[in-house]
Amino acid sequence: MTQWYMLTLVGKDAPGIVARVTSALYEGGCNLGEASMVRLGGNFTIMLMVQFEGTTHGLEGLVRPVSDSLGLRLHVDRIDGELHHHVEPDVRITVYGADRAGIVAAVTGALAQAGLNITDLASDVGGTEENPIYILFIEGVAMESVEALESALELLASEQGVEVKLAPIDTLVG
Repeated sequence: MTQWYMLTLVGKDAPGIVARVTSALYEGGCNLGEASMVRLGGNFTIMLMVQFEGTTHGLEGLVRPVSDSLGLRLHVDRIDGELHHHVEPDVRITVYGADRAGIVAAVTGALAQAGLNITDLASDVGGTEENPIYILFIEGVAMESVEALESALELLASEQGVEVKLAPIDTLVG
C-alpha cells in the first residue's frame, strides 16, 4: 500500500540539489506530489510530497546518501496526502516597509482578522544594510470580502508606516 510522506530538506545552496534528490526518489520507485523548493538566504529548502510503498525509515534510507553528500538536513513525516484539492487564491497583496521585528506578525494578524486565508507567503529583504526594506508577497482567499481586506490594509498602512497593494486575482482570465 502506498503512503504519502512529507520530505523536508534544508542546507547550503548548491547546483544540482533538486536533480540529485528527485533522481534518488525516482530510482527508489517514489511518485512525487506537490512541492515547494526555494533558496532562502543562501540556503536551499525543499518541502516535497512523496508517495512511497515503504516505511518512513525506508524512504529516509533512499534519500540519506544524497542528503548527507550534499550536507542537507533531512526530515520525513508520514502525512495524509491529498492532491487535486488546490485552493485558488483570489487576492494578491504586497507590503513594503522598514525592516523591523514584528512586521510579519502585524501584517498577517490584521489580514487574518479581516478574513484572509493565506495560501502562499514569501518575503525578501531589499534596500541597503543601513536601510533594509522588508517585502511581503502574499496570496490568499478573501473569506469575508475584498473590501474588508482593503480596509484592514489601509489601517495597517497608516499605523505601521508600510506601503500596501491589493490586487484581485481572476483565475478565469488567461
